[in-house]
Amino acid sequence: MKAVTKSNQSTEEKTKRRRVPATDTTLIFAILFLIVFGVIMVYSSSYYASYEEAETHTLYLWKQALWSGLGLLAMYIVSRISYKFISSFWLLIYGSAVLSLIFVLFFGVEKNGAKRWIDLKIIGFQPSELAKLAVIIAMSVAITSTHKYITNVKVIAFNMLLIIIPTALIGLENMSTAIVVLAIGLSMIFVALPNIKILIKFIAIPGVIIVALLFAFRDVFSGFFKDYRMGRVEIFLNGPWSDPQGAGYQTIQSLYAIGSGGLFGKGLGYSMQKNGFIPEAHNDIIFSIVCEELGLFGAIALILLFILLIWRCMVIASKAKTIQGLLLVTGVMAQIAIQVIINIAVVTNSMPTTGMPLPFI
Repeated sequence: MKAVTKSNQSTEEKTKRRRVPATDTTLIFAILFLIVFGVIMVYSSSYYASYEEAETHTLYLWKQALWSGLGLLAMYIVSRISYKFISSFWLLIYGSAVLSLIFVLFFGVEKNGAKRWIDLKIIGFQPSELAKLAVIIAMSVAITSTHKYITNVKVIAFNMLLIIIPTALIGLENMSTAIVVLAIGLSMIFVALPNIKILIKFIAIPGVIIVALLFAFRDVFSGFFKDYRMGRVEIFLNGPWSDPQGAGYQTIQSLYAIGSGGLFGKGLGYSMQKNGFIPEAHNDIIFSIVCEELGLFGAIALILLFILLIWRCMVIASKAKTIQGLLLVTGVMAQIAIQVIINIAVVTNSMPTTGMPLPFI
Protein backbone atom coordinates (compact mmCIF):
# COMPACT_ATOMS: atom_id res chain seq x y z
CA MET A 1 0.00 0.00 0.00
CA LYS A 2 2.81 2.39 0.91
CA ALA A 3 4.49 1.67 -2.40
CA VAL A 4 1.26 2.39 -4.28
CA THR A 5 0.72 5.62 -2.31
CA LYS A 6 4.25 6.80 -3.03
CA SER A 7 3.77 5.94 -6.70
CA ASN A 8 0.52 7.95 -6.84
CA GLN A 9 2.16 10.90 -5.09
CA SER A 10 5.07 10.75 -7.52
CA THR A 11 2.66 10.71 -10.49
CA GLU A 12 0.74 13.70 -9.09
CA GLU A 13 3.98 15.65 -8.60
CA LYS A 14 5.03 14.94 -12.19
CA THR A 15 1.61 16.04 -13.45
CA LYS A 16 1.89 19.30 -11.51
CA ARG A 17 5.32 19.95 -12.97
CA ARG A 18 4.01 19.33 -16.48
CA ARG A 19 0.96 21.54 -15.98
CA VAL A 20 0.78 24.44 -18.41
CA PRO A 21 1.39 27.80 -16.66
CA ALA A 22 -1.50 30.26 -16.40
CA THR A 23 0.27 32.65 -18.78
CA ASP A 24 1.60 31.45 -22.12
CA THR A 25 4.83 33.43 -22.45
CA THR A 26 5.28 32.53 -26.13
CA LEU A 27 1.81 33.85 -26.93
CA ILE A 28 2.46 37.05 -24.97
CA PHE A 29 5.78 37.51 -26.80
CA ALA A 30 4.10 37.10 -30.20
CA ILE A 31 1.36 39.59 -29.32
CA LEU A 32 3.77 42.20 -27.91
CA PHE A 33 6.11 41.85 -30.89
CA LEU A 34 3.23 42.27 -33.36
CA ILE A 35 1.95 45.33 -31.50
CA VAL A 36 5.37 47.02 -31.39
CA PHE A 37 6.00 46.09 -35.02
CA GLY A 38 2.58 47.50 -35.89
CA VAL A 39 3.33 50.85 -34.23
CA ILE A 40 6.64 51.08 -36.11
CA MET A 41 5.11 50.20 -39.48
CA VAL A 42 2.15 52.55 -39.03
CA TYR A 43 4.61 55.37 -38.30
CA SER A 44 6.71 54.51 -41.33
CA SER A 45 3.80 54.01 -43.75
CA SER A 46 1.88 57.11 -42.57
CA TYR A 47 4.90 59.47 -42.56
CA TYR A 48 3.80 61.25 -45.74
CA ALA A 49 0.02 61.08 -45.19
CA SER A 50 0.34 62.33 -41.62
CA TYR A 51 2.20 65.46 -42.71
CA GLU A 52 -0.27 66.09 -45.53
CA GLU A 53 -3.17 65.90 -43.08
CA ALA A 54 -1.82 67.64 -39.98
CA GLU A 55 1.67 68.97 -40.85
CA THR A 56 3.23 66.54 -38.42
CA HIS A 57 4.81 63.17 -39.14
CA THR A 58 3.62 61.58 -35.89
CA LEU A 59 -0.19 61.93 -36.08
CA TYR A 60 -0.91 58.25 -36.76
CA LEU A 61 2.05 57.11 -34.67
CA TRP A 62 0.49 58.48 -31.48
CA LYS A 63 -2.96 57.22 -32.43
CA GLN A 64 -1.64 53.70 -32.98
CA ALA A 65 0.44 53.81 -29.80
CA LEU A 66 -2.54 55.04 -27.76
CA TRP A 67 -4.93 52.36 -28.98
CA SER A 68 -2.26 49.68 -28.66
CA GLY A 69 -1.70 50.69 -25.04
CA LEU A 70 -5.44 50.66 -24.32
CA GLY A 71 -5.70 47.27 -26.00
CA LEU A 72 -2.94 45.84 -23.81
CA LEU A 73 -4.64 47.26 -20.71
CA ALA A 74 -7.95 45.70 -21.75
CA MET A 75 -6.21 42.38 -22.42
CA TYR A 76 -4.69 42.40 -18.92
CA ILE A 77 -7.99 43.28 -17.23
CA VAL A 78 -9.95 40.60 -19.12
CA SER A 79 -7.27 38.00 -18.34
CA ARG A 80 -7.97 38.57 -14.63
CA ILE A 81 -11.71 37.90 -15.03
CA SER A 82 -13.18 34.40 -15.31
CA TYR A 83 -14.51 33.71 -18.79
CA LYS A 84 -17.49 32.01 -17.15
CA PHE A 85 -18.40 35.30 -15.47
CA ILE A 86 -18.15 37.18 -18.78
CA SER A 87 -20.16 34.45 -20.50
CA SER A 88 -23.00 34.92 -18.01
CA PHE A 89 -23.75 38.19 -19.86
CA TRP A 90 -23.81 36.51 -23.29
CA LEU A 91 -27.39 37.50 -24.08
CA LEU A 92 -26.72 41.16 -23.23
CA ILE A 93 -23.53 41.19 -25.32
CA TYR A 94 -25.14 39.42 -28.28
CA GLY A 95 -28.29 41.54 -28.12
CA SER A 96 -26.25 44.75 -27.96
CA ALA A 97 -24.25 43.65 -31.00
CA VAL A 98 -27.37 42.90 -33.07
CA LEU A 99 -29.07 46.17 -32.09
CA SER A 100 -25.95 48.19 -32.92
CA LEU A 101 -25.72 46.44 -36.31
CA ILE A 102 -29.31 47.47 -37.05
CA PHE A 103 -28.64 51.01 -35.80
CA VAL A 104 -25.60 51.49 -38.05
CA LEU A 105 -27.63 50.58 -41.16
CA PHE A 106 -29.88 53.60 -40.60
CA PHE A 107 -27.75 56.09 -38.69
CA GLY A 108 -24.18 55.01 -39.39
CA VAL A 109 -21.48 57.20 -40.90
CA GLU A 110 -20.91 56.39 -44.57
CA LYS A 111 -17.29 55.99 -45.63
CA ASN A 112 -16.01 54.60 -48.93
CA GLY A 113 -19.57 53.79 -49.99
CA ALA A 114 -20.59 51.79 -46.90
CA LYS A 115 -22.12 52.48 -43.49
CA ARG A 116 -19.90 50.69 -40.99
CA TRP A 117 -19.27 53.22 -38.22
CA ILE A 118 -21.30 54.84 -35.45
CA ASP A 119 -20.07 58.33 -34.58
CA LEU A 120 -19.75 58.65 -30.79
CA LYS A 121 -18.19 62.13 -31.19
CA ILE A 122 -15.10 61.26 -29.13
CA ILE A 123 -14.40 58.04 -31.01
CA GLY A 124 -15.90 55.98 -33.81
CA PHE A 125 -17.46 52.60 -33.03
CA GLN A 126 -17.67 49.72 -35.50
CA PRO A 127 -20.50 47.33 -34.45
CA SER A 128 -19.13 44.49 -36.57
CA GLU A 129 -16.14 44.23 -34.21
CA LEU A 130 -18.49 43.74 -31.26
CA ALA A 131 -20.40 41.18 -33.32
CA LYS A 132 -17.29 38.99 -33.68
CA LEU A 133 -16.86 38.87 -29.90
CA ALA A 134 -20.60 38.39 -29.36
CA VAL A 135 -20.78 35.38 -31.70
CA ILE A 136 -17.79 33.74 -30.01
CA ILE A 137 -19.21 34.17 -26.50
CA ALA A 138 -22.83 33.34 -27.41
CA MET A 139 -21.95 30.17 -29.30
CA SER A 140 -19.59 28.92 -26.59
CA VAL A 141 -22.50 29.18 -24.13
CA ALA A 142 -25.16 27.80 -26.50
CA ILE A 143 -23.11 24.75 -27.45
CA THR A 144 -22.12 23.80 -23.91
CA SER A 145 -25.35 24.69 -22.09
CA THR A 146 -27.16 21.46 -22.99
CA HIS A 147 -24.42 19.16 -24.25
CA LYS A 148 -20.67 18.93 -24.15
CA TYR A 149 -20.71 18.56 -27.92
CA ILE A 150 -23.31 19.22 -30.60
CA THR A 151 -25.33 16.01 -30.93
CA ASN A 152 -28.71 16.99 -32.39
CA VAL A 153 -30.29 19.09 -35.11
CA LYS A 154 -31.94 21.59 -32.75
CA VAL A 155 -28.61 22.64 -31.22
CA ILE A 156 -27.06 22.99 -34.69
CA ALA A 157 -30.04 25.04 -35.90
CA PHE A 158 -29.89 27.39 -32.91
CA ASN A 159 -26.17 27.96 -33.33
CA MET A 160 -26.58 28.54 -37.06
CA LEU A 161 -29.20 31.17 -36.19
CA LEU A 162 -26.69 32.87 -33.86
CA ILE A 163 -24.30 33.04 -36.82
CA ILE A 164 -26.74 33.98 -39.58
CA ILE A 165 -28.33 37.02 -37.88
CA PRO A 166 -25.13 39.12 -37.47
CA THR A 167 -23.62 37.75 -40.69
CA ALA A 168 -26.64 38.91 -42.71
CA LEU A 169 -26.75 42.35 -41.06
CA ILE A 170 -23.01 42.90 -41.55
CA GLY A 171 -23.09 41.54 -45.11
CA LEU A 172 -25.41 44.32 -46.23
CA GLU A 173 -22.55 46.82 -45.89
CA ASN A 174 -19.37 44.82 -45.26
CA MET A 175 -19.07 41.46 -47.01
CA SER A 176 -15.50 40.68 -45.90
CA THR A 177 -16.32 41.06 -42.19
CA ALA A 178 -19.47 38.99 -42.73
CA ILE A 179 -17.24 36.22 -44.10
CA VAL A 180 -15.06 36.45 -40.98
CA VAL A 181 -18.07 36.17 -38.64
CA LEU A 182 -19.38 33.21 -40.64
CA ALA A 183 -15.96 31.52 -40.53
CA ILE A 184 -15.71 32.04 -36.77
CA GLY A 185 -19.09 30.41 -36.19
CA LEU A 186 -18.50 27.48 -38.54
CA SER A 187 -15.08 26.76 -37.03
CA MET A 188 -16.63 26.59 -33.55
CA ILE A 189 -19.38 24.25 -34.80
CA PHE A 190 -16.75 22.08 -36.50
CA VAL A 191 -14.79 21.73 -33.25
CA ALA A 192 -17.99 20.96 -31.30
CA LEU A 193 -19.18 18.18 -33.62
CA PRO A 194 -18.54 14.62 -32.36
CA ASN A 195 -18.00 13.26 -35.89
CA ILE A 196 -17.58 14.40 -39.47
CA LYS A 197 -20.86 12.82 -40.67
CA ILE A 198 -22.94 15.47 -38.89
CA LEU A 199 -20.85 18.23 -40.49
CA ILE A 200 -21.43 16.81 -43.97
CA LYS A 201 -25.14 16.19 -43.40
CA PHE A 202 -26.18 19.47 -41.79
CA ILE A 203 -23.51 22.00 -42.83
CA ALA A 204 -21.59 20.99 -45.96
CA ILE A 205 -24.47 19.74 -48.12
CA PRO A 206 -26.80 22.73 -47.41
CA GLY A 207 -23.82 25.04 -47.94
CA VAL A 208 -23.09 23.57 -51.37
CA ILE A 209 -26.78 23.88 -52.33
CA ILE A 210 -26.89 27.55 -51.26
CA VAL A 211 -23.72 28.39 -53.21
CA ALA A 212 -25.09 26.58 -56.27
CA LEU A 213 -28.36 28.56 -56.07
CA LEU A 214 -26.48 31.84 -55.70
CA PHE A 215 -24.41 31.01 -58.78
CA ALA A 216 -27.42 29.83 -60.80
CA PHE A 217 -29.39 32.99 -60.02
CA ARG A 218 -26.41 35.35 -59.85
CA ASP A 219 -28.11 37.90 -62.11
CA VAL A 220 -31.01 38.16 -59.66
CA PHE A 221 -28.86 38.34 -56.53
CA SER A 222 -26.45 40.85 -58.08
CA GLY A 223 -29.12 43.50 -57.56
CA PHE A 224 -28.62 43.20 -53.80
CA PHE A 225 -24.94 44.12 -54.07
CA LYS A 226 -23.80 47.70 -54.24
CA ASP A 227 -22.10 48.90 -57.41
CA TYR A 228 -18.69 49.32 -55.77
CA ARG A 229 -18.73 45.65 -54.66
CA MET A 230 -19.52 44.39 -58.14
CA GLY A 231 -16.83 46.71 -59.46
CA ARG A 232 -14.27 45.13 -57.13
CA VAL A 233 -15.21 41.64 -58.29
CA GLU A 234 -15.08 42.65 -61.95
CA ILE A 235 -11.69 44.34 -61.56
CA PHE A 236 -10.38 41.19 -59.88
CA LEU A 237 -11.67 38.91 -62.65
CA ASN A 238 -10.50 41.20 -65.47
CA GLY A 239 -7.24 42.20 -63.79
CA PRO A 240 -6.34 45.58 -62.21
CA TRP A 241 -4.73 46.78 -65.45
CA SER A 242 -8.18 46.83 -67.08
CA ASP A 243 -8.78 50.06 -65.13
CA PRO A 244 -5.33 51.30 -64.02
CA GLN A 245 -6.44 54.81 -63.06
CA GLY A 246 -9.71 53.75 -61.43
CA ALA A 247 -10.75 50.64 -59.52
CA GLY A 248 -7.46 48.86 -60.22
CA TYR A 249 -5.20 51.73 -59.12
CA GLN A 250 -4.65 50.69 -55.49
CA THR A 251 -3.99 47.06 -56.40
CA ILE A 252 -1.44 48.03 -59.06
CA GLN A 253 0.41 50.36 -56.69
CA SER A 254 0.37 47.66 -54.03
CA LEU A 255 1.91 45.14 -56.43
CA TYR A 256 4.54 47.70 -57.43
CA ALA A 257 5.44 48.08 -53.75
CA ILE A 258 5.71 44.32 -53.24
CA GLY A 259 7.77 43.80 -56.39
CA SER A 260 10.18 46.67 -55.74
CA GLY A 261 11.01 45.38 -52.25
CA GLY A 262 13.02 42.46 -53.56
CA LEU A 263 14.52 39.99 -51.10
CA PHE A 264 15.52 42.28 -48.23
CA GLY A 265 13.62 45.47 -49.04
CA LYS A 266 14.61 49.11 -49.45
CA GLY A 267 15.02 49.63 -45.72
CA LEU A 268 12.66 50.78 -42.98
CA GLY A 269 11.24 54.20 -43.86
CA TYR A 270 12.44 54.15 -47.47
CA SER A 271 9.21 53.16 -49.22
CA MET A 272 8.35 55.22 -52.30
CA GLN A 273 4.79 53.98 -52.75
CA LYS A 274 3.65 55.41 -49.41
CA ASN A 275 4.45 58.92 -50.64
CA GLY A 276 1.05 59.58 -52.17
CA PHE A 277 0.92 56.62 -54.57
CA ILE A 278 -0.97 54.16 -52.33
CA PRO A 279 -4.05 55.79 -50.76
CA GLU A 280 -4.07 55.37 -46.95
CA ALA A 281 -0.99 53.15 -47.02
CA HIS A 282 -1.08 52.82 -43.23
CA ASN A 283 -4.47 51.08 -43.26
CA ASP A 284 -5.61 47.86 -44.94
CA ILE A 285 -2.82 47.85 -47.52
CA ILE A 286 0.06 48.17 -45.03
CA PHE A 287 1.38 44.67 -45.81
CA SER A 288 2.56 45.97 -49.19
CA ILE A 289 4.67 48.60 -47.41
CA VAL A 290 6.13 45.86 -45.20
CA CYS A 291 7.13 44.01 -48.38
CA GLU A 292 8.62 47.14 -49.96
CA GLU A 293 10.64 48.23 -46.93
CA LEU A 294 11.60 44.83 -45.46
CA GLY A 295 11.40 42.69 -48.58
CA LEU A 296 10.36 39.07 -48.96
CA PHE A 297 12.41 38.22 -45.88
CA GLY A 298 10.46 40.63 -43.68
CA ALA A 299 7.11 39.54 -45.13
CA ILE A 300 7.84 35.87 -44.45
CA ALA A 301 9.05 36.70 -40.94
CA LEU A 302 5.77 38.52 -40.24
CA ILE A 303 3.71 35.61 -41.59
CA LEU A 304 5.72 33.16 -39.46
CA LEU A 305 4.99 35.30 -36.41
CA PHE A 306 1.27 35.07 -37.13
CA ILE A 307 1.65 31.30 -37.55
CA LEU A 308 3.40 31.16 -34.16
CA LEU A 309 0.51 33.07 -32.60
CA ILE A 310 -2.10 30.76 -34.15
CA TRP A 311 -0.10 27.66 -33.16
CA ARG A 312 0.01 28.79 -29.53
CA CYS A 313 -3.76 29.31 -29.65
CA MET A 314 -4.09 25.73 -30.90
CA VAL A 315 -1.93 24.46 -28.03
CA ILE A 316 -3.97 26.40 -25.47
CA ALA A 317 -7.22 25.12 -26.99
CA SER A 318 -6.01 21.51 -26.90
CA LYS A 319 -5.17 21.85 -23.19
CA ALA A 320 -8.37 23.67 -22.20
CA LYS A 321 -10.01 22.13 -19.13
CA THR A 322 -13.56 22.76 -20.39
CA ILE A 323 -15.34 22.54 -23.73
CA GLN A 324 -16.35 26.18 -23.41
CA GLY A 325 -12.73 27.21 -22.94
CA LEU A 326 -11.82 25.20 -26.03
CA LEU A 327 -14.55 26.92 -28.06
CA LEU A 328 -13.62 30.43 -26.91
CA VAL A 329 -9.99 29.94 -27.96
CA THR A 330 -11.09 28.38 -31.25
CA GLY A 331 -13.26 31.40 -32.04
CA VAL A 332 -10.50 33.91 -31.33
CA MET A 333 -7.97 31.84 -33.28
CA ALA A 334 -10.32 31.59 -36.27
CA GLN A 335 -10.89 35.35 -36.26
CA ILE A 336 -7.17 36.16 -36.34
CA ALA A 337 -6.36 33.47 -38.92
CA ILE A 338 -9.09 34.39 -41.41
CA GLN A 339 -8.35 38.12 -41.16
CA VAL A 340 -4.65 37.54 -41.85
CA ILE A 341 -5.46 35.30 -44.82
CA ILE A 342 -7.97 37.75 -46.34
CA ASN A 343 -5.75 40.80 -45.86
CA ILE A 344 -2.66 39.24 -47.42
CA ALA A 345 -4.74 37.71 -50.23
CA VAL A 346 -6.17 41.14 -51.10
CA VAL A 347 -2.78 42.88 -51.02
CA THR A 348 -1.26 40.22 -53.30
CA ASN A 349 -4.28 40.39 -55.67
CA SER A 350 -5.35 36.83 -54.83
CA MET A 351 -8.94 37.93 -54.11
CA PRO A 352 -11.14 41.02 -54.67
CA THR A 353 -10.39 44.16 -52.65
CA THR A 354 -11.97 44.37 -49.19
CA GLY A 355 -11.61 46.62 -46.17
CA MET A 356 -10.10 43.94 -43.94
CA PRO A 357 -7.27 45.20 -41.68
CA LEU A 358 -4.23 43.13 -40.71
CA PRO A 359 -4.55 42.17 -37.01
CA PHE A 360 -2.28 44.10 -34.60
CA ILE A 361 -0.71 46.07 -37.49
